[in-house]
Amino acid sequence: MRLALLSFAVLAATVAGRAAPAPLTTAAEVLSLPARYAGERRPVHVTGVVTAAEPDWNGQFFVQDATGGVFVENFQVPHPMTGDVVEIDGVTAPGAFAPIITAPKWRILGEAPLPPARRVPIEDLEAGIEDGQRIEVAGVVRSAHLEPPRLVLDLAVGGYRLQAYTRIPPVGNIQALIGARVRVRGTAATHYNAALRHLTSVAVYAPTLSDFVVEQTESVDPFTLPPIPLNNVAQYRRDSSPGKRIHVEGVVTLQHLGEDLYLHDDTGGLRIRTTQLTKVAPGDTVDAVGFLEFDDYLPVLRDAVFVKRDVAPRAVQPRRVTPEEILNSLHHADLVTLRGKIVDRSTRPFVRDVGGYTGIRTSWVIQGEGLGFTIEYEAGRENAALEAIPVGSTVEASGVCLSDIGADGKLRSVRLLLPAPADLKVLARPSWLTPQRLLVGLGLACAALAAVLAWSLTVSKKNAALSFLIREREKAQRELQEAHDTLEQKVKERTAQLKVEMTARKSSELQFKAVLAERTRLARDLHDSLEQTLTGISLQLDTAAKLFQRSPDDSSRHLELARNWMHQSQVELRRSIWDLRSRELEQFDLANALRRSAEQMLSGAGIELTMETRGEDKDLPEIVEENALRIAQEALTNVIKHARATRVSVTLETGETALTLRIQDNGTGFVPVRLPSPGDNHFGLLGMSERAKRLAGRVSIDSAPGRGTLVTVEIPLEAPPSPGPAPGDELTDI
Repeated sequence: MRLALLSFAVLAATVAGRAAPAPLTTAAEVLSLPARYAGERRPVHVTGVVTAAEPDWNGQFFVQDATGGVFVENFQVPHPMTGDVVEIDGVTAPGAFAPIITAPKWRILGEAPLPPARRVPIEDLEAGIEDGQRIEVAGVVRSAHLEPPRLVLDLAVGGYRLQAYTRIPPVGNIQALIGARVRVRGTAATHYNAALRHLTSVAVYAPTLSDFVVEQTESVDPFTLPPIPLNNVAQYRRDSSPGKRIHVEGVVTLQHLGEDLYLHDDTGGLRIRTTQLTKVAPGDTVDAVGFLEFDDYLPVLRDAVFVKRDVAPRAVQPRRVTPEEILNSLHHADLVTLRGKIVDRSTRPFVRDVGGYTGIRTSWVIQGEGLGFTIEYEAGRENAALEAIPVGSTVEASGVCLSDIGADGKLRSVRLLLPAPADLKVLARPSWLTPQRLLVGLGLACAALAAVLAWSLTVSKKNAALSFLIREREKAQRELQEAHDTLEQKVKERTAQLKVEMTARKSSELQFKAVLAERTRLARDLHDSLEQTLTGISLQLDTAAKLFQRSPDDSSRHLELARNWMHQSQVELRRSIWDLRSRELEQFDLANALRRSAEQMLSGAGIELTMETRGEDKDLPEIVEENALRIAQEALTNVIKHARATRVSVTLETGETALTLRIQDNGTGFVPVRLPSPGDNHFGLLGMSERAKRLAGRVSIDSAPGRGTLVTVEIPLEAPPSPGPAPGDELTDI
């Protein structure tokens, strides 16, 4: 018997342990969960420092404790700021890449310095191992642009690329940062493919200016250096460096706006990768600076910027080259002429990431003497002249040669980029009797023979089927008469059934029309009250934008007016919603509704509630209960937001002639000079005052700095209150 009881106790303890697992208390414990366990919403209780909380993250942030950093999916406003020490209670979630904390309830315990940033290998960072951790990374700035209030840098670090988001430094020209060696301290965040849970890129968010250090800028403007011949950029130079930009000069042979620029000089050609949206034309001379890299073992100038020279355009004559030269990877990125026969053609749309340029890319597969290659031409729409060139034609094409070679130095493929349709010339058209046309003729002959055989077979089948159809027709006539009789009987039965259904449907339609009328009235109220306010906000914002440059003070005044209008729109919206019958009053009397509402509002705020009810228990008018509850909710909201109180007491006293409601807190208090007007932006207190006045009552406030606040509401019960629209229930600042 004792053994059975002991076994039962052990089993009960095991089941209880599974039902209520202990909360995870460190970031490392959360990050260690496999995705399937993190999806079980395990409880979390973590305390740490907020290391990143960007304005456009909708309240989400990173928090780090002694064991590591983790992302908190917090869709709340306001949210903790960087440097706040927060205590978080939430549950785990698998996240889109690494485990996270979701559904958090947090409170600020104080402030603390940010954790020291760790120097980590770039390989670990790019693998996502340091996701959510505060790290330090050094690299060379490859590009820079503003996304206020942040500066976005593209850094090259040990052969990898990552983005760094920092506060905007006090520099005159951010482009002067390109080529500089910088050090960034911040929180590592991953960009990912959410559907596959795959890492795509890594970014670092630096919260303060001190986390962004410029160690060394370019000693000299690379545009002032002597240009390097295009064919020599990848050859040995004693002063070359991966983080040092080089200067080249050449004549434009082709431009893909926002993507590529191809240059030519007497030594050869070079591909320039640039997102610059300055348009140039073939024949223009430009200076370009950028970082030397290799694509498929061939040189390219990446992250480049260029300047057009003010000289007359110069035509570039394409080089007539042999297949052997192309097979030896000569003339890469240079303008050349090749011949061959078209064996295939295709078209497809394309979109460029930078600039949003869209168009049609036409490709031809060419077979030359000892060399196969592809011709490509990009344009905004299909070219009729190019479309008319038939497959099988012998053509001569002049364009930019792009070679693709392997690690062994051998050519894998060749593309020829056409600058213009005129650069593709037809030397000979194919014979009329092509293999395709022979196949078409054979197909037509086979189709004719099949048609004759099918006609003969059809005639014989029709003769055999004619007698069968006659018999079937007689049978069908008999069955049709029987079906007619049956249908007539069913119609009579259905008519009687429809009469019953129509009677029920008319009753339902009356109910639906009543609901529809109420919805229409509510929609009309919302439209009429909010449309004017939103129009006013738009006008104030437009005026502020126009005045921002020449008169910031006037612009700020218009922004303040727009904010006032926004508060008023919130008031109007809640007026339409809160005047509906409260759920608390539908389920409880006024005293219990007050207690339930106060407990819900103060839950999690760290404020102790004391509730007291005095006087006789009697039924009150519905409008008195509704407005008394709303006044109490507005007062409690102001206690939570502004009083910094630890205790609040709510007293409801029902007398023979009046209802008295008192809300008293031990908070900081303030100096109550007068009741606010609508222009004072204190919509909470204004709403309480207007509600009480509508019931022939009054609101009084007794407060002083350091002594807390007492809000007293007195509503007479003798005369019935006048009905009317309720004031805005904006639970915001007093």
